[in-house]
Amino acid sequence: MKKFRALGVLPVFVLALAAGAYGQRTEITISLGEQFFETVIDSVFAHAAPPEFSIAGSSASRGPLANEPWSALTISYPRSFLPEPKAACKEAITLRRENSGVRTAVLFRDGRISAPLAFSGGYNPPLVGCVQFAGLADTTLDLEFDEPGQRLIARARVTNVNLNGTGGVGGSVIARLVQSSIDRKINPIEMISLDKLSFLLPLQGDSKMRMVAKAIRPEVHPGRLDIHVVYEFAKAQ
Repeated sequence: MKKFRALGVLPVFVLALAAGAYGQRTEITISLGEQFFETVIDSVFAHAAPPEFSIAGSSASRGPLANEPWSALTISYPRSFLPEPKAACKEAITLRRENSGVRTAVLFRDGRISAPLAFSGGYNPPLVGCVQFAGLADTTLDLEFDEPGQRLIARARVTNVNLNGTGGVGGSVIARLVQSSIDRKINPIEMISLDKLSFLLPLQGDSKMRMVAKAIRPEVHPGRLDIHVVYEFAKAQ
C-alpha cells in the first residue's frame, strides 16, 4: 500500500516543481503502431458505410460541334431504332477493406508511410457502357506541419494502380480517375491538431498550469510512427 501511495504522490511533486518553471519547454513522444491504424480502419468499415467518391461527369465532353447552330436540332426516330433502356451506371469509386487478399492498411517501412487501398467502382465510358472494376492503389502518405492550421496533416499520393475486372476496357482511363479521386477527395488528412494536445494541470490550492503544445515533429520507424510534441509550461489565466 505504501508503494501505491508513493507513486500517487510523485506526479503531484513533479508538477509542483514545474509550477515555478513557467516558460520552460519539454518534449513528449506519442507512438502509433501499425496495429493502431489496423484497429481504426476495422472500426471505420464496421460502423460506417465505406468511403465513396463520385466520378460522374469525369468523361463528359461536349465535342467540337457543340456550339454550331444545328446542334440544337431535335431529330425523332421510330421507337424500334432506339436501344432498350439500361439500368443507371453508378459512376463512383468505393474504398474496400480488402481486394484479392490485400487489405487496406497503413504501413511504416524504410522511413516512409505507405497505404495500399482496396477499391471497387463503376465507370460509363462512351460507346462502351457500364464497366465494373476493382483493384488496389499503392499510396504514399507525406506528412507535413500545417502552420496556419497548427496541425499535423498527411497528403495521400497515389504511385500505382493495379486493376482487375475491367476486361481490358478503359484500364488506363480508370487508373487516372482513381488517382484523381483519391488525391482530391482524401487530401489533406488531419492527423493531430495542436490545440487538442494542450491541457490544464491542477496544482496545489486553486492554482493551475497550462501545458501548451508549441511544435510537432513526426518520425517514421519500422512498424510505428513517433510523434514528438514540444510543450511549454504557462500559467493558466
